[in-house]
Amino acid sequence: MTRKQARRRKQKKAARFKLPTLRIAHVIAPVVAITAVVVTYFASASMLDRPIRAIEINGPFQRVTALQIEEAISGELEDGFVSADLSRIQSQIVELPWIDQAMVARRWPSRLRITVTEQVPAAIWGERGLLNVRGELFVTDARHIPAELPRLSGPESRAADVAQRYLEVRERLIPVGLDVRRVHLDARGAWDMTLQNGVEVRLGRRDVDERTDLFLDIVADIINGRGNDIDYVDMRYSNGFTIGWNNGARSPVGDPAEAVDDMLALRGAPE
Repeated sequence: MTRKQARRRKQKKAARFKLPTLRIAHVIAPVVAITAVVVTYFASASMLDRPIRAIEINGPFQRVTALQIEEAISGELEDGFVSADLSRIQSQIVELPWIDQAMVARRWPSRLRITVTEQVPAAIWGERGLLNVRGELFVTDARHIPAELPRLSGPESRAADVAQRYLEVRERLIPVGLDVRRVHLDARGAWDMTLQNGVEVRLGRRDVDERTDLFLDIVADIINGRGNDIDYVDMRYSNGFTIGWNNGARSPVGDPAEAVDDMLALRGAPE
């Protein structure tokens, strides 16, 4: 009797761990469906992947020609209409000098449309480099230097910082009738700039933002109109600044809080 009961318990335990059965059809059917989709996709792509027959290139060409663009991507055009790597084609176009942006798109049945935007030079960097409107150095040795552009200079790694300071200063000078002609940052970190009227502004290395604000808020408005008489403005003082006149005279201005009164008195400074 005991043996029969033990046998029954073993049979119940074995029944509990019985593995589920799967029908082969339930496994094969999804595999077949997925395979059919993949085969159909590659077959369709193969039929559509015809050779590229034409290229349409659009853009306001001044520094770059459509022929230069076509030559730069000629190796990529050997791929078919579908298999052509548009991202790689776009990258190769943007690597060309004077190209700022590029868009590449497929046009059925076998044509690529390319639209490019050229760089807009905003300033001269160093001797022959050019910066764009974002302060990026996009040409290091330009053959033609637009004479009307401002000149910026400094360590190449600080090009964006120099460009940013130029843009900020210029935005605040224009309303008072002045403009910036040159901004320079030397290797020691000292700043100086030259205005359109020839006045040099020395900012130095320390408290540059505060000195720049003092110049823009007080000095710039008052020296406007006397550019022919002034050689430089030295802002490298903790309690004021100095005006250097073209005749060699110097006029120190003390407490910046009293700078307006002091500068008004300088209107009658020696010629």
